Amino acid sequence: MTRLRTPITDLLGIDYPILQAGMSWASSCSALPLAVSNAGGLGVVAAGPMRLPDLARTLEEMAAGTTRPWAVNLPLYRAGADDVIDLLLQHRPPVLIASQGGPRRYLDRFHQAGTRCLHVVAGVSHALKAAAAGVDALVVVGAEAGGHPPPGMVTTQVLVRAVVTAVPDVPVIASGGVADGAGLAAMLSLGAGAAQFGTRFLASTEATVHPAYQAAVLAAGVGDTRTVGHGLGVIRALANDFTARMQDLETSGAEEELRRKTFQASSLKDAALGGDVHSGKVEAGQSAGLVTEVLPAAEIVARIVAEYSETVTRLPHLH
Repeated sequence: MTRLRTPITDLLGIDYPILQAGMSWASSCSALPLAVSNAGGLGVVAAGPMRLPDLARTLEEMAAGTTRPWAVNLPLYRAGADDVIDLLLQHRPPVLIASQGGPRRYLDRFHQAGTRCLHVVAGVSHALKAAAAGVDALVVVGAEAGGHPPPGMVTTQVLVRAVVTAVPDVPVIASGGVADGAGLAAMLSLGAGAAQFGTRFLASTEATVHPAYQAAVLAAGVGDTRTVGHGLGVIRALANDFTARMQDLETSGAEEELRRKTFQASSLKDAALGGDVHSGKVEAGQSAGLVTEVLPAAEIVARIVAEYSETVTRLPHLH
């Protein structure tokens, strides 16, 4: 059996340095994370929008469906986060990926339960604080990422190098703008121990999103996303009627209350589950322009590994 060893694969016990991002609704289930974990990567359940009974059932399905490591992503700002933490501690997932909050809130309890703890960061100062708190690894999210990119909009390439340099003793996972094996090779060359793939796994047969959402991702070019919601919790989404309305308000200097009302009137759920790709938040990264077909998640993992091998073979060597 092939493996690609890095500090992250050794830390997490996975075969390949490939993480499937925790994506609300798309991986708020067991099907996609199970497929990725069983293929040798790290599948991630997105707990953000899930009700406790649904999450409990999904955690049971994960434990029954694989002997390989898997993870749960928890945005710490979600309503009832403490109740989710209590539920997770009962089920003891192999890996927790937390975001949007400080790691001291959860770290000791999960470490005592034997769970590896990864923390999402969007800058060097956050990385230093999380490393000092004792997290096992960092997920570094750059500006190209879908969903919630860093407010400073620093690219993944620059941000990963900055964090790796500032926190050399903590393994790093790079996220944002990566869709294939060449992207994985680029992130490893920067010093990351793995790459996280979001938009690529949106276009998988196991992702629980509306076909119209996937069709919009496949139709998008690399320049077809927009960042909106500045000052409200910026997101990157495919250009549509919603992003156009938000951009008009932001460029015209509309009052915050009106911008907030417009921002909150649209939702990711409308797009992901309802298929409203015109007025919903069609969150996706710039790498949507690199994704051209829907594939089974296991095949996506295998292709990334094969592309990585081809990429490093083609790289020139000193003579």
